[in-house]
Amino acid sequence: MLKFNLEQQLKAIIGEFAFSKGLKEEIVFSVEIPPKNINADLALNAAMVIAKKIKTNPRIIAQELSDIIISKLQSSVKSAEIAGAGFINLYFTDSFLQEELKKILEKKENYARQESLGKEKVMVEFVSANPTGPLHIGHGRGAAIGDSLARILKHLGYNAVKEYYLNDVGNQMNVLGESTKIRYRQLKGEDIPFLEDGYKGDYIKDIAQDLINEGKKQDEIDFREESHKRILETIKQDLEIFRVGFDNWFSESKIAFEKDGSGKTEVDKVCDYLKSKNYAYEKDDALWLASTNYGDDKDRVLRRSDGRYTYLASDVAYHKNKYERGFLKVINLWGADHHGYVARINAAIQMLGQNKEALKVILYQLVSLVRNGEPVAMSTRSGEFITLKDVLNEVGTDACRFFFLLRAPDSQLEFDLELAKKQTSENPVFYVQYVNARCHSIFKEYKDSGAVSDFSLLSSKEERDLIKKLISFEDVLLICDKTKSPHHLTTFLIETADIYHRFYEKCRVLGNEEQLTKTRIELLKAVSVIITKGLDLLGVSAPEKM
Repeated sequence: MLKFNLEQQLKAIIGEFAFSKGLKEEIVFSVEIPPKNINADLALNAAMVIAKKIKTNPRIIAQELSDIIISKLQSSVKSAEIAGAGFINLYFTDSFLQEELKKILEKKENYARQESLGKEKVMVEFVSANPTGPLHIGHGRGAAIGDSLARILKHLGYNAVKEYYLNDVGNQMNVLGESTKIRYRQLKGEDIPFLEDGYKGDYIKDIAQDLINEGKKQDEIDFREESHKRILETIKQDLEIFRVGFDNWFSESKIAFEKDGSGKTEVDKVCDYLKSKNYAYEKDDALWLASTNYGDDKDRVLRRSDGRYTYLASDVAYHKNKYERGFLKVINLWGADHHGYVARINAAIQMLGQNKEALKVILYQLVSLVRNGEPVAMSTRSGEFITLKDVLNEVGTDACRFFFLLRAPDSQLEFDLELAKKQTSENPVFYVQYVNARCHSIFKEYKDSGAVSDFSLLSSKEERDLIKKLISFEDVLLICDKTKSPHHLTTFLIETADIYHRFYEKCRVLGNEEQLTKTRIELLKAVSVIITKGLDLLGVSAPEKM
């Protein structure tokens, strides 16, 4: 990985070179960190790509290109070497590394902010769990991904807004209210059967018992509203403990029930629009979305034959509302079980006049829990899943968030509860946090003599490797943005900790000649800046003492 600006410069130089060789199309090449046995900073395969297209010797092309790169990037690249069939290995100048290190120390937590993104308005909608029960660990993974992604986007300069969509309309809410009502009556001593399709979790009994304890009489209670209100409050409390906050809580009832001056809801209006544009049609007394015209495997019902709108109709109206609020891009985080829903919502947003790039759906896989290598049962006989709160109570917020972000969203995640609690280097979150704590313990021991730092003294392989890793922070965040996955940052922090520990073993910080000690202290300050900011973007604390 390399500094983003340097990568752009390389692309421009190589593009010009390719054009001079008669190639008008864009050259796609890789810029990589070489294997550990090659002592170089970057490796390019551009010469081989160009040579193949113009049918010439790649090593000759590599030599020409190397000379041009060194000539044009004298402040960043000091030398180049041709390797193998035509790879170009590049070596950074010391001044390039030193200047980037100084930027970290000057900008501190603002390092890697991007002004060029222009505050583009982006919505990240995530969690959006039905307010019919507490959050389970699957919701927790979605919450960690969505919140961390929004934090990264904000740091990069986007106007990122976090939103929770409350599905508080439909039969599910009626079933919730009836479930609580029956539990209330049973707790009052009535011998009545429970609903076959009711919500059976103990939390329903708890709500009913609370209503009894508060002295509320049955005919005074709106069981649907009371259940919804109390469950939503529990969800908000759990998310607060999990360090997840939302800018907006958007209720489905707003678009399903609120009417304008013409007496129509937003759902009515979007269905009228789709029908007027022939994107929807009547059949068998129902209204259908013609989603097969946009890649869906079948058309979908918007309004049932009995006049009731489907969830899809509300969702289309909700997305129309998002774009009307000025969001240029919408990011939805959904559980992997929503895979079949992606095509129809993609079809709908194109019908609303948006291009495919205006919506990005991230599907995240399930979480499985293990303890001492053995699977943990995920649900009880009553059908209750292990809640997010259960895991938070056992391992804490830091470990929970870090572990949820260890893998890409589309990868299944195995969560080791015992590992998450260990206060050793085996635990990845402890391993990373300990770097910051160790830096601060050294800062406390350091007696400032007034010496002036000299970054040219940081010349060992371990020091250079650490600096190179720190300055790649910007690139990692840009990759997180491009892939819409924060796991690259989690990986980066673990790798940074690895490199820091190698540095710490080989390079004594205290007890050297004063100028070298001062300079290495400055390097550790940069380490602390990057570790602290990186953890913050993941929603994880960076303790100064452990």
